[in-house]
Amino acid sequence: MEIINTIGRRKTSVARIYMKPGKGEITVNNRPIEVYFPFDLHQIVVRQPLALVGVDGTYDIKINVDGGGIKGQAEAARMAISRALCEFDIEHRSALKKEGFLTRDPRMVERKKAGRRKARRRFQFSKR
Repeated sequence: MEIINTIGRRKTSVARIYMKPGKGEITVNNRPIEVYFPFDLHQIVVRQPLALVGVDGTYDIKINVDGGGIKGQAEAARMAISRALCEFDIEHRSALKKEGFLTRDPRMVERKKAGRRKARRRFQFSKR
């Protein structure tokens, strides 16, 4: 039995997954996906690549996520699952790439600069 290990990133979140053929069980940080991601939207985001290639319910996936927020973690998991699906079957690559699931989203929060209120926002200018 082959276990595929891949990594996905989004903002400051990192998702490491272990995927193997099975009954379709998805666990996130040793908890069921329904418990870890209580909002349906985040569960849908994680399952998007599986639904797209039509293999929902055929792989057992163990996800370890770290850093960032709930949305970033869900999107990092989506990227990792997409990469794993490509390793299982190269035929899936074109469909996943077209949806943008294999592209690393480089947008991250800009750091706060010294002498400013935020990253770019200055303090209010007073002439007198």
